[in-house]
Amino acid sequence: MPLPKIDDARTLSDQELADEILAAKRELFELRLQQATRRLEKPHQFKHLKHRIAQMMTIARERQLAALSEETSQSVSDSATTQPAQAEAEEAVKADEQESVSEQTTEVTPESSPSEENKEE
Repeated sequence: MPLPKIDDARTLSDQELADEILAAKRELFELRLQQATRRLEKPHQFKHLKHRIAQMMTIARERQLAALSEETSQSVSDSATTQPAQAEAEEAVKADEQESVSEQTTEVTPESSPSEENKEE
């Protein structure tokens, strides 16, 4: 029996894919149970089932990343229109911070410590 093809999983919808992943994980649990009770007749099923789960999880992750990249591209196009106003506001904040830092500069005079006073006596 050949390993399952990934094209079969690509035709599934998101909900069907999630259901198939869940069903395959349950089946894997049943195989482990059969193996533990020494009723497993076809040990190669582990390999096929794990392979199938990996394929389906890969497709689910690809779809998740594709949806995320679409959201990112939409937010980038939305922020492109508001970017000049934000840049001006950020520059004004930086200028205010630099002015406040220069105003806070004061002279610091070192105080003598008690140990230095004892040495002088």
